[in-house]
Amino acid sequence: RVLSPMVGTYFEAPSPGTASFVRIGDQVQAGDTLCIIEAMKLFNEIESEVKGTIVKVCVEDASPVEYDQVLFILEP
Repeated sequence: RVLSPMVGTYFEAPSPGTASFVRIGDQVQAGDTLCIIEAMKLFNEIESEVKGTIVKVCVEDASPVEYDQVLFILEP
């Protein structure tokens, strides 16, 4: 599982109208950007800490997230 490291707003793409950083079924490596969380006008890239496959995206684009909320479920 990938948890939110902060409170903020979740964004699945770098800007409106562009492709999502990741989708279900994507293979990710440690260090790959998964999403952006905007907190107090700062845009923070959230990176994967592990290698795996995205099984589920648990948050909708542009929705608020809480600290330690599950963002993604990864399968090794």
